[in-house]
Amino acid sequence: MEDTLRETDAASTAASAAVSAAASAAVGALLQEHNGQDVSVLDLRGMNNWTDFFIIATVTSNAHMDGLERHVKEFCREKEIAILGNSRKNADDEWRLIDLGSMIIHLMSRRAREFYELERLWAPIPASRGETPDQQAHSSKSS
Repeated sequence: MEDTLRETDAASTAASAAVSAAASAAVGALLQEHNGQDVSVLDLRGMNNWTDFFIIATVTSNAHMDGLERHVKEFCREKEIAILGNSRKNADDEWRLIDLGSMIIHLMSRRAREFYELERLWAPIPASRGETPDQQAHSSKSS
């Protein structure tokens, strides 16, 4: 009985990770579609216990940031993905964070992105540009 429960938990975790990877790639594509710049999807699975992916995009203005946030929230409603709390922004509105639990979206001005360098802080995690981490692994095996 205990082995069956472990197998069920492992299968559930694997399925959840696959959904999370696909959703993070879809959010990354959505941000690119709406002119988010330098969109990166960082795979944090196995690195911590509080999220699986960071999705980072550079915005060109506060209006652009508001628009991207609106598109992300619409996507979440359509896909029935819960947004945890309200989006958080810093005082000068250069960085907005949208917490989806398994994914955390960072909408940042160029200045904030260059200052905080989230990709560098999370190195050596591979950043993907428009591919899911699973697709990225497959394409590196093919090479």
